[in-house]
Amino acid sequence: MQPHSGQLTQQDKSAERPGAGTQTAALVVLLATSYLVAGLGALATVGNVEGWYATADKAPWSPPNSVFGPVWTVLYTAMAVAAWLVWRKRAPGTKRALAAYGIQLALNLAWTPVFFGLYPAIGTAALWSALVIILALIAAVSVTVLYFGPISRMAGLLLLPYISWLVFAATLNWWAAVHN
Repeated sequence: MQPHSGQLTQQDKSAERPGAGTQTAALVVLLATSYLVAGLGALATVGNVEGWYATADKAPWSPPNSVFGPVWTVLYTAMAVAAWLVWRKRAPGTKRALAAYGIQLALNLAWTPVFFGLYPAIGTAALWSALVIILALIAAVSVTVLYFGPISRMAGLLLLPYISWLVFAATLNWWAAVHN
């Protein structure tokens, strides 16, 4: 007996899902990509955190520098897992959702070198430019959540701490732009 139109059999559903090896490889690639973005950002911060940023006027609510690395490690991991959860579903809208994810990842990659790396060259203009980037990043991650959520509720939820941290980071960025 044929299933009626629009109904997939269990065999059809499993045929659409990638195998365990492919899923593992995809997760590794997504994690590696996320950590690559983190590593490239770290290159821009290494000399500058102990350089100009050490003497910069920072927001009174700014946490110690030692907090940023662990928080970002968790966030980059959650971002990759969220993208993987969406990728593996192969649901309608997956391509659009992953495109949004790619855009936010590119904005994420852009922020650190602009904020930390350009300040010595162009001063406060770098901090204002970084603020524009982080606001665009918040919008891009919000769109990504809206695209991820219907495909994988968990994927959408995994990005909510990231948005919260970005809003917090934007306040730090704003303070730095106003006061430096």
